[in-house]
Amino acid sequence: MKRGSGVRTSRRELLLGGLCLCCLPRTGFAAESVGVQEIETGVFVRRGLDVDAAPGNADAIANIGFVIGRDAVLVTDSGGSLADGRWLRDQIRQKTDRPIRHVVLSHVHPDHSFGACAFLDDEPDFIGHSRLKAALGSRGEFYRSKLAETLGDANVGPVVMPTREIGPDGGEVDLGGRRLSFRAHATAHTDCDLSMMDSASGLLFPADLLFVKRVPSLDGSLLGWLKELDGLEALSARTIVPGHGPVAVKPDAFGELRRYLTVLRDQTRKAIKDGKAIDEAIETVGVSEKDNWTLFADYNSRNVTQAYKELEWE
Repeated sequence: MKRGSGVRTSRRELLLGGLCLCCLPRTGFAAESVGVQEIETGVFVRRGLDVDAAPGNADAIANIGFVIGRDAVLVTDSGGSLADGRWLRDQIRQKTDRPIRHVVLSHVHPDHSFGACAFLDDEPDFIGHSRLKAALGSRGEFYRSKLAETLGDANVGPVVMPTREIGPDGGEVDLGGRRLSFRAHATAHTDCDLSMMDSASGLLFPADLLFVKRVPSLDGSLLGWLKELDGLEALSARTIVPGHGPVAVKPDAFGELRRYLTVLRDQTRKAIKDGKAIDEAIETVGVSEKDNWTLFADYNSRNVTQAYKELEWE
């Protein structure tokens, strides 16, 4: 879909078509960034807004930030648009003049990866899952055009592909006195989730494999996500930077996400066993969780749809 074509696609049509909506524009919100916080020495994080992309907020809805080493800087996630990425780059330059050598693209969703174009002139490694290039190839231009409709073309740059791919064996970068390791996950939140760990400090960046307070968005595999949570919890991280929510949380934050995903799994299975169609399941599955999450009404129905499609073939 191209801007100016006169074709409009409703969010319900996109939902039923199986496209993730967590990063698509909506109207009704406008806010400015709250700045970055130093959660560990040399580690800065910006808390994303608990809304969806909208005019005036530059799609600044994800937790993004950077890590400063002795020799170089790594961007933990680049933000939701060219404008958001430029803002983040300016924040980096206020803290250090060390070269920006690495930009992490934690998964395909624009709120985490579409700020990467703001760092092209730095010529960093753009680090992503080995399946990210294919995901961006199939979705990237659609996401970009939808963002441009709301944020304006000047605020949305080109889709940036990973230049360094992380496979099953993982990977590592050395910023000078600070080593960060990467893990490419099996299909979970999406099919291209990448997490990062600073083992020296016990700091874990699971990106959207962990949502806190904001309702999770299922765009991959429900059963896979629950399995990947086991592996993340086994890392025994001291501090965790979720993809959405507070800039830093303790490991027990995984428990709330696990509870929601377990309810989604168990109640969807029951709905299928009882012979309910998807539209019927949407009305009841997960409703007990609605007071625990922001934006619940916007995303739970899609999560049920995704879960139903996965579990009906068990």
